[in-house]
Amino acid sequence: MGIVRLYSGSDGESHFEDVDLEAHPELTELQQTQGVVFRRTEAGHFSDWHNAPRRQFVFTIAGQMEIAIGDGTQRQFGPGDVLWAEDLTGRGHTTRYGSEPRLTATVPLPE
Repeated sequence: MGIVRLYSGSDGESHFEDVDLEAHPELTELQQTQGVVFRRTEAGHFSDWHNAPRRQFVFTIAGQMEIAIGDGTQRQFGPGDVLWAEDLTGRGHTTRYGSEPRLTATVPLPE
């Protein structure tokens, strides 16, 4: 379990960062949010290259997904993992869902 940041680099590609709360102390304080959305995605779904629709935290409650970025790196996310999605520009990433439906709680962040 952990927090992984997905962000756009100056090279036009998405990158992963394993978040250390000491490096991001702002996350240990109350965050301003715009609400929460629960979503169920069917097993086996694939989303080709895309960007995050907005800055958001995505909490995996059940199921699995795999995100791939332009350099070929793939990361798996399962129950208890948090994705901090900020790759709003560039090529983006692909998303492949596992063999079971995935349940998430998405918390949009202010711009």
